[in-house]
Amino acid sequence: MAQVPQTFFDALAVRTWCGLALGTLGRAREEIDAINVYPVADGDTGTNLYLTVESAVAAVEAVFAGHAAGSGPDGPTLADAARAMAHGALIGARGNSGTILAQLLRGMAQVLADDDTAQADGRGLRLALRHAADSARRAVAHPVEGTVLTVASAAADAADGAEGDCGAVARAAYDGARTALAATPGQLPVLERAGVVDAGGRGLVAVLGALVETFTGERTREGVAGSACTGPSGGPRARVGPAAGPVPVDGVLDECADSAAAVPDQDGPAFEVIYLLEAEDRAVERLRERLDALGDSLVVVGGDGLWNVHVHVDDAGAAVEAGIEAGRPHRIRITHFGADDVHATGAERPPRERAQRAVVAVVPGEGLAGLYTEAGATTVLARPGEPPASGELVQAVRRAHAREVVLLPNDADLRHTAAAAAEQVRTEGIRVALIPTRSAVQGIAALAVHEPDRRFDEDVVSMTSAAGATRYAEVAVAERQSWTMAGICQAGDVLGLIDGDVAVIGSDIAVTAETVLDRMLSAGGEMVTLVLGDDVPDTVAEHLEGRVREGYLAVDTVVYRGGRQGALLLIGVE
Repeated sequence: MAQVPQTFFDALAVRTWCGLALGTLGRAREEIDAINVYPVADGDTGTNLYLTVESAVAAVEAVFAGHAAGSGPDGPTLADAARAMAHGALIGARGNSGTILAQLLRGMAQVLADDDTAQADGRGLRLALRHAADSARRAVAHPVEGTVLTVASAAADAADGAEGDCGAVARAAYDGARTALAATPGQLPVLERAGVVDAGGRGLVAVLGALVETFTGERTREGVAGSACTGPSGGPRARVGPAAGPVPVDGVLDECADSAAAVPDQDGPAFEVIYLLEAEDRAVERLRERLDALGDSLVVVGGDGLWNVHVHVDDAGAAVEAGIEAGRPHRIRITHFGADDVHATGAERPPRERAQRAVVAVVPGEGLAGLYTEAGATTVLARPGEPPASGELVQAVRRAHAREVVLLPNDADLRHTAAAAAEQVRTEGIRVALIPTRSAVQGIAALAVHEPDRRFDEDVVSMTSAAGATRYAEVAVAERQSWTMAGICQAGDVLGLIDGDVAVIGSDIAVTAETVLDRMLSAGGEMVTLVLGDDVPDTVAEHLEGRVREGYLAVDTVVYRGGRQGALLLIGVE
């Protein structure tokens, strides 16, 4: 990561800010989760903000990596980095606060990328913060004071009155945000009853603190202006800071988490629905009206044909159908605010007992997700071009709620991401084994021999052995002309990849797949697994089954539908 401080807001400053914000939110995540009582006390605001920024970081790093791989001497421009930050946050936004943060970053990027200058000064940062606050407020159907919107507006107001360079403007915005955050309990009754500040606003203060560090090199002090938590009468309770959770004040240990959990949530919708939507502006305006009539906490952010939609409703199906009428929704997430959720009751309940062992797997399509789930695995869906971040894997491991977890990344490119997730949850006392599966068909083989009653080490060895004994291949369509191990391919060619390398270039799916299968079975095999994508007709599977039946005695074939999985066909031979 770039060194701080940065004098001007340029591409390097965008990169630095995103990295520092991610680190700050990582340290503050548990604290922010603990004080999350509005709009729903589901204890995930800190995690959602972290995942949103993590997606922004990944997008910015991809832009820098792309320029580093090119032949030109110049790196990305400020516009390149700012747009990547906004796009990454948009596609990775989680929850109500994460969606609003994505719009704040988008609003800043619209100003920073407005011209072709290589850098922005203090004036440019002031304009960016103002546009960010205003655009985020417009994105919320019914803005409520005492929330992250209030904190964002206060930050922009304070920045408006600041003179000097980016460091001075960032410091003013941060101080204004801290002051506004401390006042949120007096603006929102649910916060006052719980004795906490707004969790989303607390997260924004952390992000602005990272902005100060970017331009000054100084890490901001912990806490907010005043107390982060207040007692029932409004007096000081305890102060919480961005590092390491509760901080005692005047000999009183912070009890924010207990206080937040003790506030029963008002009756509200049963589901949270989030999806990305490809749609035109006019269709989105109609969508806003329809979703506003269906539920509450409506936030629609984005533009230029791509939107992130967030709403709380009782009829999740109707919310998704509204998106289908407006355009093409994808990455659909539906969360049920059920009886077991923290916000559903204020009464004490015994903690759910952890299972002894669980399997967490990344899968490339809805069909395989269903297959893995039926086999008892907790799944993380990885759609084409949208690999999961480490935070999503951490959340999946926590959701599995087990003492021991076997993690299947099912993609060679995800190994480091999965390793980072495993390292994080190990600090929480969970025993995790990462099996380096490079394809979902290797994961299927591993899951087939999984025995939770066996000793953990023995189970991991058996699953690793089964995965390693499974050769994997895929059939895909070339997106552009490229040099491969099998020669030069053209856009639209059908490619057969064996163990990650292009081995066959053809023009027909069935013929190419048959060639790939013959090469794999030439080394022997007892079982063939075929996973068909949405665009592959059943006749292809029938053709390949017939080829195995006629040419290879005593070899069985099993066929699954994988859904929208990226590759046309996945093949496993074990």
